Amino acid sequence: MPDRSMKLAALVAAVVTLAMGPGCKKSGGSGDAPARLTIAVVPKGTTHEFWKSVHAGAVKAARELDVDVVWKGPLREDDLKAQIDVVQSFVAQGVGGIVLAPLSDKGLVGSVKAAQDAHVPVVVFDSDLAGGNYVSFVATDNEAAGKTAGDALAAKVGKGNVVLLRYQEGSASTANREKGFVASIHGHADVKLASDSQYGGATTETAEKASENLLASLSADAGGVQGVFAPNESTTFGMLLALRKAGLAGKTHLVGFDASEKLVQAVRTGEIDGLVVQRPFEMGYLAVKNIVAHIHGEGVEKRIDTGSTLVTKDNLDTPEVQALVKPDLAKWLGE
Repeated sequence: MPDRSMKLAALVAAVVTLAMGPGCKKSGGSGDAPARLTIAVVPKGTTHEFWKSVHAGAVKAARELDVDVVWKGPLREDDLKAQIDVVQSFVAQGVGGIVLAPLSDKGLVGSVKAAQDAHVPVVVFDSDLAGGNYVSFVATDNEAAGKTAGDALAAKVGKGNVVLLRYQEGSASTANREKGFVASIHGHADVKLASDSQYGGATTETAEKASENLLASLSADAGGVQGVFAPNESTTFGMLLALRKAGLAGKTHLVGFDASEKLVQAVRTGEIDGLVVQRPFEMGYLAVKNIVAHIHGEGVEKRIDTGSTLVTKDNLDTPEVQALVKPDLAKWLGE
């Protein structure tokens, strides 16, 4: 009875397809290998050194767990639409899970909810997301790290005016650093917060221009500003360039956030007093480990603090700090 046989074959094929589940790859031919899990990792951007370290950590975890990692994010850290499109594309592809650093604490809520509805679990890292529709949050305790920066800058300044160059609105990670910094400065009676309302934007170029305007408005060249805090890599470098242009680098105290080769060299020369450095490699590593553990039915912690370290000229050459500021990325990314 050919009709009955054809129906039976179709039913078997449907069962096999369902059993493979989402995010799995299938090899061709007889004796197919077990289905492989695909995890999408979506950073805020792809140009800053911070994200390269995250990528390397994700690759390390993928190799250990024998899963595939697909790395894709917007080129610029202010392209919210591009990041939403990336997330939606991965959901449509049916990847096994998504690891996401949201550009906006509210702008990605709908996309993550859609992923959850499609049974694609999400681990959020670096910057928090409203709504809580995710498996786990892996990040620095940014408010505590901002307080560390504030205390370090106040100690250097002693007495006088300091300014905060913010990053951009909607970024939860930097907003919390800024919150911690402001709280710290308010606790130092002899240090005045002269400005905390200016935003540097997503690139070094926009941050440099905003820094120039900020320093000029407060007559920094005439002693109106004794110290500055910038809450991420691009704002720190933009402020450093503006201080150099004004002849104030090494004179006006600067505490920044995150590390790059140029920023670390500025710590060595005394142009930067300190950098609060996160552990992006560990962030990427633990985020991928968590999503895979969840997919395999294992319990994971809802929030994980990956920690931070204040890097100064005094501790720059210690083995622990060198491992943070000069990670071996080539081993994982082939660079």
